[in-house]
Amino acid sequence: MTRLGRGGRKPGEPIYLRRHIIALALAVVLPVVLLQLYKIYIGPVSFDAQIGFGLLISILAGFILTRAYRSSAQNEP
Repeated sequence: MTRLGRGGRKPGEPIYLRRHIIALALAVVLPVVLLQLYKIYIGPVSFDAQIGFGLLISILAGFILTRAYRSSAQNEP
């Protein structure tokens, strides 16, 4: 029988904190919501601009998520 560490997690198992899940949901939803708000309040956007904007926001959100996961992973033994 193997002993589970703190909180019942196995060694090497990822840590999913509430803030990580919220940040991940924002990273997925944010590009779509921002584009829809732009279309409603300002006007139509070309498909190329939508793709470019979506990629830019996704890359920035991914960078922020990486920083969030790294800071919590450093606190683990």
